[in-house]
Amino acid sequence: MTKKELFRIVIEYFKKERPIAETELNYSNPFELLVAVILSAQCTDKRVNIITPPLLERFPSAYEMAQASADEIFEYIKTCSYPNNKSKHLSGMSRMLVEDFNEQVPDDIKELQKLPGVGRKTANVIASVVFDKPALAVDTHVFRVSQRIGLTTNAKTPLETEKQLIKYIPQDLIPIAHHWLILHGRYVCIARKPKCDQCGLAPYCKHYNKKMK
Repeated sequence: MTKKELFRIVIEYFKKERPIAETELNYSNPFELLVAVILSAQCTDKRVNIITPPLLERFPSAYEMAQASADEIFEYIKTCSYPNNKSKHLSGMSRMLVEDFNEQVPDDIKELQKLPGVGRKTANVIASVVFDKPALAVDTHVFRVSQRIGLTTNAKTPLETEKQLIKYIPQDLIPIAHHWLILHGRYVCIARKPKCDQCGLAPYCKHYNKKMK
């Protein structure tokens, strides 16, 4: 089977099985999602969704958060992973939004990456989820699932994975494909014991077929 054929099968499967796939982070505007995605690094969405309501009630906009010290922000996010770093990132990010972007979250990936705490993955999430741009964020789930199925070959970094995936995924499907792969990795193709018996992609999956030999 060619790579092109495999991608076609995988895309058709997800279109049927997950016609609606979106972020599980709660947000109501671009700033709130940016805060949530920064907090979500090496932390579960479930935990982030517990942390963000009181945090954003206290600091509902970039302007309000920019007035706060990292220590003040820390008190609201201390149950998150790496709260020291993240409180500094949120403080710096908010100040830069106020000073350089007129409080508006930019839609450009390069501009987003200028913000403290925003790497390529976070920038791609914001660009695709908020602005519906053909950007594909690669987290641990996307990296693992795409390797296991065989969508990527010898990809050693998230950027290599991203480049290999977007080569075969139609541009208009790139934003939802990000969520397809994440949700599949979160609930089916889990890290330790993937639920291959529940996966309709098993017959085409490199990992499954290797395991069955």
